[in-house]
Amino acid sequence: MPSAARELAIAELRDRISALEGGVAKRRACLPFGVPDIDAALPGGGLSFGAVHEFAGGGSGTVDGSAAALFAAGIAARTRGPVVWCLTRPDLFFPALAQAGLHPSRVVFVEGDKEEDVLASMEEALSYGGLGAVVGELVRLPMVASRRLQLAAEKTGTMGIVVRRWRRQTEANDFGQPTASTTRWRVSVLPSEELPVPGVGRERWFLELMRVKAGECAEFCVGACDEQGRIDISSGSADRSDSPRRSVHS
Repeated sequence: MPSAARELAIAELRDRISALEGGVAKRRACLPFGVPDIDAALPGGGLSFGAVHEFAGGGSGTVDGSAAALFAAGIAARTRGPVVWCLTRPDLFFPALAQAGLHPSRVVFVEGDKEEDVLASMEEALSYGGLGAVVGELVRLPMVASRRLQLAAEKTGTMGIVVRRWRRQTEANDFGQPTASTTRWRVSVLPSEELPVPGVGRERWFLELMRVKAGECAEFCVGACDEQGRIDISSGSADRSDSPRRSVHS
């Protein structure tokens, strides 16, 4: 085969491979936190699109999961497009979401009677495409269900976010069961940063990256999401004692 013809054939083959891998390229895109220490711990330098990520509360916030929900809201706020939030308990405190960067006007809330409805709504929304993120509040996330969500997310490149909310402390043991999620986080509330004058300081969280595919676990003390959904490494100590904070769930 002449050199020019061979190069043309190779170029055409590359174009075909590129077209076939278009979905893969979309899945590999990431949403960085903009915090070097955290992004360095995540393959690709951020939270993967086209994947499912789990968040749960720790410490005194284990049951209500408010900090975890605010963290999830901040992440969703930094995506592009509408956000679908699926739940069974309509107790979200909208001003708290807005303070974490996620304005309610961007969110389509889908309420179900039971957890199976939330899973079905999440899968349908993830399969639809064109969304910034799909959030679902769940007590349990069985392996089969998590795989279905993961496959739906991979299909469209939409980010799936599962906020684990329990009704009692004993249900939190389910968080130790394996799932197909790409990352798993636990968010605990720390005392707010002190201000030079009396007042309310910025909230702080203790983030535990408990699982990440192709990566290692890590811990971070961070300032909570600001009005743009961004966090930063906290200058305060990593004291994990809890104190009352605003709640995303009324």
